[in-house]
Amino acid sequence: MKRLILGGVRSGKSRLAEKFALGSGLAVTYIATATVQDGAMQQRINHHQARRPKEWQLIEEPYRLADMLQKEARADRFLLVDCLTLWLTSLLLLDDETRLAQELAALQQCLPTLPGEIALVSNETGLGVVPMGELSRRFCDEAGFLHQNLAQICDQVILTVAGLPHFLKGKPDAT
Repeated sequence: MKRLILGGVRSGKSRLAEKFALGSGLAVTYIATATVQDGAMQQRINHHQARRPKEWQLIEEPYRLADMLQKEARADRFLLVDCLTLWLTSLLLLDDETRLAQELAALQQCLPTLPGEIALVSNETGLGVVPMGELSRRFCDEAGFLHQNLAQICDQVILTVAGLPHFLKGKPDAT
């Protein structure tokens, strides 16, 4: 099962992905894409870490997500990626158009072939106004295209609002 879980900041999307991971009965590998840039980001990371079970494996990977997924995916494993928009931001800030395109293509190409369960968490950015800055507009455009492409690949697409999951694609399960 491949899931794309979208939502705004503090919408409950990560908590929902964690619930799916816990309910799977599988070994869980948490792939964190965030990098510590300031105190506020460190607090967010600490909050997520405190919530996770100690037995979950943690891998930090801000750039080579497809490679890491291919390396870690197993039939008996649940991979939780949190979050795609932080990964996308890291790639955009590299200022390397070929690297961004390569990593996006690699993710979309490998995802359908991977065994096991995978939950991809991402911030939905397409519900607000168009940003004024060039980089902000580019980020929103790239995130929107990424989400559209992954929604075609994933078995389930869930939009989380105020902690409530809204299933856009695929049937809700008992979790």
